[in-house]
Amino acid sequence: MTTKNTSAQQTLGTLLRHLAENLDLAVEQAYARSGLDYRPRYTPVFRALLDLGPSSIQAIAFQAGITHSAASQTVAEMAKRGWVQLGKGADARQHIVTLTRQAEEAIPVLQRHWAVTMSAANSLDRELSVPLTDLLREAIEALERTSFIERIERANSELKVIL
Repeated sequence: MTTKNTSAQQTLGTLLRHLAENLDLAVEQAYARSGLDYRPRYTPVFRALLDLGPSSIQAIAFQAGITHSAASQTVAEMAKRGWVQLGKGADARQHIVTLTRQAEEAIPVLQRHWAVTMSAANSLDRELSVPLTDLLREAIEALERTSFIERIERANSELKVIL
Protein backbone atom coordinates (compact mmCIF):
# COMPACT_ATOMS: atom_id res chain seq x y z
CA MET A 1 0.00 0.00 0.00
CA THR A 2 2.13 2.86 -1.26
CA THR A 3 1.27 6.16 -2.75
CA LYS A 4 3.19 8.71 -4.81
CA ASN A 5 0.86 11.58 -3.91
CA THR A 6 2.99 13.91 -1.81
CA SER A 7 0.94 17.02 -2.45
CA ALA A 8 0.40 19.70 0.13
CA GLN A 9 -3.20 18.44 0.38
CA GLN A 10 -2.06 15.61 2.62
CA THR A 11 -2.76 16.90 6.09
CA LEU A 12 -1.16 15.80 9.32
CA GLY A 13 -4.07 13.51 10.14
CA THR A 14 -4.05 11.94 6.67
CA LEU A 15 -0.32 11.31 6.83
CA LEU A 16 -0.51 9.80 10.31
CA ARG A 17 -3.40 7.50 9.33
CA HIS A 18 -1.56 6.41 6.18
CA LEU A 19 1.59 5.65 8.17
CA ALA A 20 -0.35 3.72 10.83
CA GLU A 21 -2.26 1.77 8.17
CA ASN A 22 0.97 0.78 6.42
CA LEU A 23 2.62 -0.33 9.65
CA ASP A 24 -0.43 -2.17 11.00
CA LEU A 25 -1.12 -3.94 7.71
CA ALA A 26 2.42 -5.29 7.54
CA VAL A 27 2.39 -6.44 11.16
CA GLU A 28 -1.02 -8.04 10.72
CA GLN A 29 0.26 -9.88 7.63
CA ALA A 30 3.19 -11.21 9.66
CA TYR A 31 0.80 -12.55 12.33
CA ALA A 32 -1.41 -14.14 9.66
CA ARG A 33 1.61 -15.83 8.05
CA SER A 34 2.28 -17.43 11.43
CA GLY A 35 -1.29 -18.68 11.58
CA LEU A 36 -2.33 -16.23 14.29
CA ASP A 37 -5.72 -14.50 14.26
CA TYR A 38 -4.21 -11.52 16.06
CA ARG A 39 -4.33 -7.78 15.40
CA PRO A 40 -1.65 -5.18 16.23
CA ARG A 41 -4.21 -3.24 18.30
CA TYR A 42 -4.37 -6.16 20.75
CA THR A 43 -0.74 -5.76 21.79
CA PRO A 44 -1.08 -2.89 24.31
CA VAL A 45 -3.94 -4.73 26.04
CA PHE A 46 -2.13 -8.07 25.91
CA ARG A 47 1.07 -6.57 27.34
CA ALA A 48 -0.88 -4.79 30.07
CA LEU A 49 -2.41 -8.13 31.08
CA LEU A 50 1.03 -9.75 31.07
CA ASP A 51 2.26 -7.01 33.42
CA LEU A 52 -0.81 -6.78 35.65
CA GLY A 53 -2.47 -10.17 35.51
CA PRO A 54 -6.28 -10.26 35.50
CA SER A 55 -7.42 -6.63 35.52
CA SER A 56 -10.26 -4.21 35.04
CA ILE A 57 -10.60 -2.41 31.74
CA GLN A 58 -9.78 0.83 33.53
CA ALA A 59 -6.50 -0.61 34.85
CA ILE A 60 -5.64 -1.99 31.40
CA ALA A 61 -6.33 1.37 29.76
CA PHE A 62 -4.10 3.16 32.27
CA GLN A 63 -1.27 0.60 31.97
CA ALA A 64 -1.46 0.55 28.17
CA GLY A 65 -1.68 4.33 27.82
CA ILE A 66 -4.91 4.19 25.82
CA THR A 67 -8.41 5.51 26.45
CA HIS A 68 -10.97 3.50 28.38
CA SER A 69 -13.11 3.39 25.23
CA ALA A 70 -10.24 2.01 23.12
CA ALA A 71 -9.41 -0.58 25.78
CA SER A 72 -13.07 -1.61 26.07
CA GLN A 73 -13.49 -1.98 22.29
CA THR A 74 -10.23 -3.91 21.96
CA VAL A 75 -11.11 -6.24 24.86
CA ALA A 76 -14.51 -6.94 23.28
CA GLU A 77 -12.87 -7.84 19.98
CA MET A 78 -10.23 -9.96 21.71
CA ALA A 79 -12.94 -11.81 23.65
CA LYS A 80 -14.78 -12.64 20.40
CA ARG A 81 -11.57 -14.11 19.00
CA GLY A 82 -10.76 -16.11 22.12
CA TRP A 83 -7.78 -14.12 23.40
CA VAL A 84 -9.36 -12.92 26.65
CA GLN A 85 -12.29 -13.81 28.83
CA LEU A 86 -14.40 -11.48 30.92
CA GLY A 87 -15.50 -12.11 34.46
CA LYS A 88 -17.33 -10.03 37.03
CA GLY A 89 -15.37 -7.87 39.42
CA ALA A 90 -16.23 -6.96 43.00
CA ASP A 91 -18.51 -4.27 41.57
CA ALA A 92 -21.12 -5.86 39.28
CA ARG A 93 -20.52 -3.12 36.72
CA GLN A 94 -16.81 -3.90 36.53
CA HIS A 95 -15.40 -6.60 34.27
CA ILE A 96 -12.17 -8.40 35.01
CA VAL A 97 -10.23 -9.35 31.90
CA THR A 98 -8.09 -12.48 31.87
CA LEU A 99 -5.94 -14.04 29.17
CA THR A 100 -7.33 -17.34 27.89
CA ARG A 101 -5.38 -20.58 27.56
CA GLN A 102 -5.08 -19.82 23.81
CA ALA A 103 -3.45 -16.49 24.66
CA GLU A 104 -1.09 -17.99 27.22
CA GLU A 105 0.01 -20.67 24.78
CA ALA A 106 0.71 -18.01 22.14
CA ILE A 107 2.94 -15.88 24.39
CA PRO A 108 6.27 -17.25 23.08
CA VAL A 109 5.19 -16.79 19.44
CA LEU A 110 3.90 -13.28 20.14
CA GLN A 111 7.09 -12.31 21.97
CA ARG A 112 9.11 -13.40 18.92
CA HIS A 113 6.81 -11.31 16.70
CA TRP A 114 7.23 -8.30 18.98
CA ALA A 115 11.02 -8.65 18.94
CA VAL A 116 11.09 -8.94 15.13
CA THR A 117 8.71 -5.99 14.79
CA MET A 118 10.92 -3.88 17.08
CA SER A 119 13.94 -4.82 14.97
CA ALA A 120 12.09 -3.80 11.80
CA ALA A 121 11.08 -0.49 13.45
CA ASN A 122 14.71 0.13 14.39
CA SER A 123 15.67 -0.55 10.76
CA LEU A 124 13.14 2.04 9.61
CA ASP A 125 14.43 4.55 12.17
CA ARG A 126 17.98 4.16 10.83
CA GLU A 127 16.80 5.14 7.33
CA LEU A 128 15.12 8.36 8.45
CA SER A 129 16.72 11.75 9.02
CA VAL A 130 15.19 11.68 12.52
CA PRO A 131 14.17 8.39 14.17
CA LEU A 132 10.40 8.14 13.90
CA THR A 133 10.04 6.81 17.44
CA ASP A 134 11.94 9.82 18.82
CA LEU A 135 9.88 12.23 16.72
CA LEU A 136 6.60 10.66 17.83
CA ARG A 137 7.62 10.81 21.51
CA GLU A 138 8.64 14.44 21.04
CA ALA A 139 5.29 15.26 19.38
CA ILE A 140 3.34 13.57 22.19
CA GLU A 141 5.30 15.49 24.82
CA ALA A 142 4.64 18.77 22.98
CA LEU A 143 0.91 17.98 22.84
CA GLU A 144 0.92 17.16 26.55
CA ARG A 145 2.32 20.65 27.19
CA THR A 146 -0.12 22.37 24.81
CA SER A 147 -3.02 20.32 23.45
CA PHE A 148 -3.92 20.41 19.78
CA ILE A 149 -7.28 22.03 20.54
CA GLU A 150 -5.43 24.84 22.33
CA ARG A 151 -3.21 25.21 19.26
CA ILE A 152 -6.29 25.30 17.00
CA GLU A 153 -7.92 27.96 19.18
CA ARG A 154 -4.71 30.04 19.19
CA ALA A 155 -4.42 29.77 15.40
CA ASN A 156 -8.08 30.67 15.06
CA SER A 157 -7.66 33.85 17.09
CA GLU A 158 -4.42 34.77 15.29
CA LEU A 159 -5.93 34.25 11.86
CA LYS A 160 -9.25 35.83 12.84
CA VAL A 161 -11.15 32.85 11.46
CA ILE A 162 -14.44 31.83 12.97
CA LEU A 163 -14.71 28.09 13.55
